[in-house]
Amino acid sequence: MGCCISQLAAKFAFFPPSPATYQVKKRDDGKLVAVSTTSSMPICGAADDISLDVLLVDTKRGNKIVAFYLKNPYAKLTVLYSHGNAADLGQLYDLFVQLKANLRVNLMGYDYSGYGASTGKPSEFDTYADIEAVYECLQTEYGISQEDLILYGQSVGSGPTLHLAAKLPRLRGVVLHSGILSGLRVLCHANFSFCFDIYKNLNKIQKVKSPVLVIHGTEDDVVNWLHGNGLWKMSMDPYEPLWIKGGGHCNLELYPDYIRHLCRFIQEMECMTTEVRLKKIRQTLRLPKRSDTTISTNCCCQVKCRLPNCLNCSKLSCTKCYSWPKCSGCWLKCPKWKKPKCSVCWKPGCLGCSCMLPKCSCACPEFSCACPEFSCTCPECSCTCPKCSCTCPKCCCWSVKCSCW
Repeated sequence: MGCCISQLAAKFAFFPPSPATYQVKKRDDGKLVAVSTTSSMPICGAADDISLDVLLVDTKRGNKIVAFYLKNPYAKLTVLYSHGNAADLGQLYDLFVQLKANLRVNLMGYDYSGYGASTGKPSEFDTYADIEAVYECLQTEYGISQEDLILYGQSVGSGPTLHLAAKLPRLRGVVLHSGILSGLRVLCHANFSFCFDIYKNLNKIQKVKSPVLVIHGTEDDVVNWLHGNGLWKMSMDPYEPLWIKGGGHCNLELYPDYIRHLCRFIQEMECMTTEVRLKKIRQTLRLPKRSDTTISTNCCCQVKCRLPNCLNCSKLSCTKCYSWPKCSGCWLKCPKWKKPKCSVCWKPGCLGCSCMLPKCSCACPEFSCACPEFSCTCPECSCTCPKCSCTCPKCCCWSVKCSCW
């Protein structure tokens, strides 16, 4: 039942241009070219012909989709562009050329199954297969890794964009242009989900580990601004969003702030190194800073803990194997020092002299000690430091009875 309803929802969600604005033809030299259906001329000029690759990519669902790859010789990053509804590559080519030049990036755009000259019929899962096939093409044909890739999703294109972004933990960045929380929420502004809802981006955005830039118009009458605001708030690593005042759904590229803010995002992503990204992740998770204290590796167990340092020799100890520090200043003065063997209980003694003798109420004979620098005044194993007469571990001794430990 859910599958049938999902197919019905897809009919209302996808509106490919009919007829398509371009066709794909093969030249005599075997190279593919895109030809306009209105003028029968290539959609790119002769000067730009060498910078455009027209590709036919096979998907795992048996469709052949068309992709445009625009090369920029000065590019450091590549943008994988998933376009919005009611558009195809023939209409978007001029925009791709401007983005390639202004952002100084390589740009890969593609048509979903059933759009433009791509075969098949559009559906949610077909778009997922489409973007996965294009990403694989970028890897195999052009050597583009996820560390050098930025995913760009416009409107319905935010669905496949977040689907792929959630699977790529080392992705450089994500741009959501007029993105949606889910298909159902666009239609009825619901605050709940059904099994037949499509593009549940509100769940996938929380799995994206890379920086996310959200661009949305405040007067968008197709996808309400609340969708963009919700995606931005749920991002793990949100970048400063761009709310274009008065912007609609299909005209954000006309505002100067659009290209200005996008350029700044691309430049920061170019300068971002692995060290910077790890620092941002640590700040986001609020992880404690690493201590300069070195943990001893001369231990028989795998669990290594930091215990109070010896006041004289500053050695560390391990709580699992009881390999306590042996201070040369006072340990040699204790003739009966032995490693704890009591199976009933074990309680540490004074850290002032670092003899670490257990004081146990079970009266184990092996626990007796004649260390002149240590005396125990409590029959229940609380110790008193001979140096300061204090049971507080923050001073110089470790007492199991101290309330501030």
